[in-house]
Amino acid sequence: MKFLTGFVTKHNRAVTAVFVLLAVAGALLMGGVGVKYDMISFLPPESNSTVALRIMAKEFAQEIPNTRVMVTDLSLTEAAAVKRSLSAIEGVTSVTWLDDVADVKMPLEYLGESVVSPYYRDGAAVFSVTIGSGAEADTIERIYDLIGEDGAVAGESVYRYSGQKLARGESSRAMMLAVPLILIILLLSTESWLEPLLFLSAIGAAVLINSGINFFLGEQSFVTNSISPILQLAVSLDYAIFLLHAFSDARGETDDARGAMRTAMRRAFPAIAASALTTIFGFAAMCFMKFRIGTDLGLNLIKGIILSYLSVMIFLPALTLCAYKLVDRAKHKQILPSFAHIGKVFAKIRIPALVIAVAVAVPCFLAQSKSELVYGTGGYDPSTRMYRDDAKITGVFGVSQPIAILVPRGEPSSERALARELAELPHILNVVSYAASADINIPPEIAGETVSALFYSDDYARIIAYTDTADEGDTAFATVEAVRGTVAKYYETSYSAGGSANLYDIKDTVQYDRGLISLIAILLCGAVILVTFRSLSLPVVLLLTIEVSIWINMSVPYFTGEPLSFIGYLVISTVQLGATVDYAILFADNYTRFRFGRGYTSARAVYLTYGKSFRSILISAATLALSGAALAIVSANPIVKTLGILLTRGTALSFIMVNCFLPAALIALDPVIRRTTHKRRAAGTKPQNKEETV
Repeated sequence: MKFLTGFVTKHNRAVTAVFVLLAVAGALLMGGVGVKYDMISFLPPESNSTVALRIMAKEFAQEIPNTRVMVTDLSLTEAAAVKRSLSAIEGVTSVTWLDDVADVKMPLEYLGESVVSPYYRDGAAVFSVTIGSGAEADTIERIYDLIGEDGAVAGESVYRYSGQKLARGESSRAMMLAVPLILIILLLSTESWLEPLLFLSAIGAAVLINSGINFFLGEQSFVTNSISPILQLAVSLDYAIFLLHAFSDARGETDDARGAMRTAMRRAFPAIAASALTTIFGFAAMCFMKFRIGTDLGLNLIKGIILSYLSVMIFLPALTLCAYKLVDRAKHKQILPSFAHIGKVFAKIRIPALVIAVAVAVPCFLAQSKSELVYGTGGYDPSTRMYRDDAKITGVFGVSQPIAILVPRGEPSSERALARELAELPHILNVVSYAASADINIPPEIAGETVSALFYSDDYARIIAYTDTADEGDTAFATVEAVRGTVAKYYETSYSAGGSANLYDIKDTVQYDRGLISLIAILLCGAVILVTFRSLSLPVVLLLTIEVSIWINMSVPYFTGEPLSFIGYLVISTVQLGATVDYAILFADNYTRFRFGRGYTSARAVYLTYGKSFRSILISAATLALSGAALAIVSANPIVKTLGILLTRGTALSFIMVNCFLPAALIALDPVIRRTTHKRRAAGTKPQNKEETV
């Protein structure tokens, strides 16, 4: 620390210039960061659908249809012309329609309703279109231009296109809303009009540098891209506040600004390091998820917190020394009160709060584990074209979800028998395979390149089963189980992917992650608290305080009957713990100083702790809650919006629990805490500050 403090204070202008350049570089690079919008790509590599998708991408020349396009008021001739136009669009790799399975020159009554109705009804034609992966945005825009407002487009590629369109720029919009609100809070809580700009400059530089580094690390999920910057800002803003408060105190002891900054850096280091470490450990739990979006978000946040810590300990001191004279000139009276006597208010509700928390803990714990989870992209605004189009196509032609089944090639008789048995399963509309529709004695290559590319690779045969289920839900997942169970009768090794099969594997992975990640986060944070306080009981009390707030937060969807995005369920429990456990640690740290260091009774120590901690916790919680609210307000993506709502509500609940439940628990458990906390002072030590006797 001696070398660091000396170097930063001596070369403050050079350090400031370096960080400004790094921030500018990060701002320029962040626009080029690749973003993944497909949740399937974050499944474990060994997942059944992941293996199937990998095999199909590597070995099959033709992808399975992923889009349905409907055009109304067409004759058969006009429909055939639309098919040719669709095929000519760049990004469209194949188009299938009625003329691929029947001679449309014949009268429709001769073809039979069972043949015609899946493709043509009441003048409406629906085409099965395959859009190449990564080409969704431009291709679907061109399809919209072709078919006009009266036409309709639906399917997996449309969900990806809509996700890209909705998520693009959300992080920037959230920042534009959150930063002014955070700035107002900081202006109310500081004594200089310019001091908040120093806070935001230090953390803002770290956010830009973190975003720029992602350019060199490959693609990241749209969830990480949307929430990581604003979450990094909100969680680590406290570090800057700690340092500048320490600098203000040190300047009261000396007229040497550089010497005061060196003192402030040494004094603030333990508190900032402990706060950052606790947050990092909370976020680190996400890296243990099998569903790899946890690793994607967790590593990004860990990197961001480390960069925020370095920015506060290096850039902020240098920047402050460059600007402290201007900050002094912009001094104003503190607007936000000190809350020195707020303990009197909370003392009246302490016991009821403890009783209520204990009463709701178990029901909320049970309820949060039973919330209905949504694994797909449900929740978009029904007024969007995507939903209107889906309803149009479903209204005319019904639901049709493809499941691509891969089995070892070389057993055409088994393929034919399997296809026939699959066709008999409930909710199976149609089964398409070469062996089921052609003479198995004729090699598929003779039938044409298109047929061969669709159904066969060198090693695998592909069978496509179409279901009439939604992409998720009990019926959809039961159908996937039935399909895979039937395939297992014929083949020891098989893979399947598409629509509900992909979401089934997400559900299976989430069930594994659901309880494990919370347990890991609790253990990691508990270890930090154990070392910090050298106490066996305080980790339990502090973690229980935050965990109950998490249980309440996550149980709300269950009690309101609203489905919850599985991303929200997985992520928010660790994010809320990592981001708000500092409130409990700060409260407990001041409490133990008053209780064991200065010998006050437990009730008096709690009262004094309110005066010491409440203002800091309020500012931190307000900052985080407003950041979550900004995400919820600006985001049209249901996953990001859900995360914003959960973060806002969870922060508010953590704030309430720390200020209502925790003080009551500390007093009630005081005998246990005294016996299990190492190196405390005797209870007879006299107060050391006159203000503490007030």
